[in-house]
Amino acid sequence: MAIQLGPRAASEPQVLVDINTTPLIDVMLVLLIMLIVTIPIRLHAVNLNMPVPKPPTIVQEPVVVRINIDADGTVHWDDAVVPDPAQLESRLAGLAAQADPPELHIRPDAAVDYRVVAGVMAAVQRHGLTKIGLVGSEQFL
Repeated sequence: MAIQLGPRAASEPQVLVDINTTPLIDVMLVLLIMLIVTIPIRLHAVNLNMPVPKPPTIVQEPVVVRINIDADGTVHWDDAVVPDPAQLESRLAGLAAQADPPELHIRPDAAVDYRVVAGVMAAVQRHGLTKIGLVGSEQFL
């Protein structure tokens, strides 16, 4: 609100309806200065000396022991028939004694009794072998 001083000062003061733009200009100048100061910081790039990754070393193919179980319950160890569970246990104990035991790929036939497959898997578990894969499970879908 502003009053007009002059010849009509004795009468009632008149209200000026003009907006005061001085604070608006001050705020705009502050925003402009902030914009000018912050733009170079956002465009500034930081160069980092990152280590160069080494190519992966050639890993040897893992040793795989294939255990196939036929429909009649016959267990094959790398295409050789295992006649009894005691021989299977001794072969698994030999694998467990190695420093780096090989992978076991167990491939059961679709028609084999589950009891035989569970017995082989339990024998593997008893010896603490952990690299086990069930191969051919797509035949059960």
